Amino acid sequence: MPTYMDIHEIPGGVSPEDVAKAHAQDVKVQDKYGVSYHKYWVNEKEGKIFCLCHAPNAEAAKQVHREAHGLVAERVIQVEPEVADLFLGGSEVNPAGAAVFPGGTADDRDPGIRTILFTDIVESTSLTQKIGDEAAMEIVELHDSIVRDALKDLGGREVKHLGDGIMASFVSAAAAVKCAARVQNEIAKHTRANADRPVKIRVGIAAGEPVERHNDLFGVTVQLASRLCSHAAAEQILVSNVVAELCVGKALPFEDLGEVTLKGFEQPVRAHAVTWAGEASA
Repeated sequence: MPTYMDIHEIPGGVSPEDVAKAHAQDVKVQDKYGVSYHKYWVNEKEGKIFCLCHAPNAEAAKQVHREAHGLVAERVIQVEPEVADLFLGGSEVNPAGAAVFPGGTADDRDPGIRTILFTDIVESTSLTQKIGDEAAMEIVELHDSIVRDALKDLGGREVKHLGDGIMASFVSAAAAVKCAARVQNEIAKHTRANADRPVKIRVGIAAGEPVERHNDLFGVTVQLASRLCSHAAAEQILVSNVVAELCVGKALPFEDLGEVTLKGFEQPVRAHAVTWAGEASA
């Protein structure tokens, strides 16, 4: 049965108690329509609710909400379960059905916002031509090992291997920035010890909600993180303004670069560079 995610927008915010009550009402009537609403994410302050369900079609999912409490979602999109899990993670669920942070209490509700990180080995094609396939593969394996170790330590999830880079998802924007800084430091440390075979990477990071536009799970966020990575210079970490705002108070070093023009974005995007040199980000 297809999996759907819907998004509700409640102006002025929403209480977790009201959302829990609405979910309980969904559960009471969902069998009538062959639907199973099994978890939801709630951003109380912003009034955003994301529900994940199995349903025969989008209309059946809407009908459950319509009959249960009348709060029909503004958008309903079909998603691949594996994709949803890669981006959002296997969130634990509290007794009310709300997704909570891994290892958190019933009140540690997961708002569904995710931070997406891209890494890219600089000039990987020319590097292969210069040092050969076998040596270039060793560099890719070094990159992969460093990135995956950092992801493991800082709570990131690998979404996809891109041949000369990795795409990952984080619950915490600060953790994503710390991961990028650690990776750059480890790559730089390797290059200092192997001056005859220098390796440089660039990193792009953006944050956003599950459903933004074009019926695509994390579509805009993924595109922005990828474009920031492509725009970054060698050894640079570029992050979106949202990431910098989410990291306020975390004592992370950012340099405001102002607005930059990125391919695929009609308007310039405000970006920040992470000052990572010397930051072990342990």
